[in-house]
Amino acid sequence: MEKEPLRTGGELEEVIHRYKTMVYGLALARTGSPADADDVFQETFLTYYRAGKTFRSEEHRKAWLLRTALNMSRRVTQSTYRQKVVPLEEREEGTEAFREPEENRVWQALQGLEEGYRLPLYLFYFEELSTDQIAKVLSLRPGTVRMRLSRGREQLREVLKGEYF
Repeated sequence: MEKEPLRTGGELEEVIHRYKTMVYGLALARTGSPADADDVFQETFLTYYRAGKTFRSEEHRKAWLLRTALNMSRRVTQSTYRQKVVPLEEREEGTEAFREPEENRVWQALQGLEEGYRLPLYLFYFEELSTDQIAKVLSLRPGTVRMRLSRGREQLREVLKGEYF
């Protein structure tokens, strides 16, 4: 990737508009906190702006943004500050993220899964990435991603059993 001059406001706004939901959603799925997801969102696009890289394709730009958001999320969740705050499970119920109660219940069930299952499920269903794309973003083999999707679906099915199945 070559360096290019800092991006213009219009270019940056276009990229943010195109990928804002994807980056924020991944950050929220990874951190479990809207406040932390906001921080990750800002840091991801600030890093993008400062990097000034050119990309071979939009798919490459998308993968770079996903990887950067994942790395930023990891920094947030592994910080010493985070280890001193009250865990998400012990907090009061947060605000509703979706309009439909069913969507909120599925989101809460997804948040209850281990990260190894939660992130592939989020990327597959919410961001509609293929298993190969997820494998690249998460640095896993495609077979591992498919296995985690299968096991994650089974865990979700068990959690939501009485309500939907």
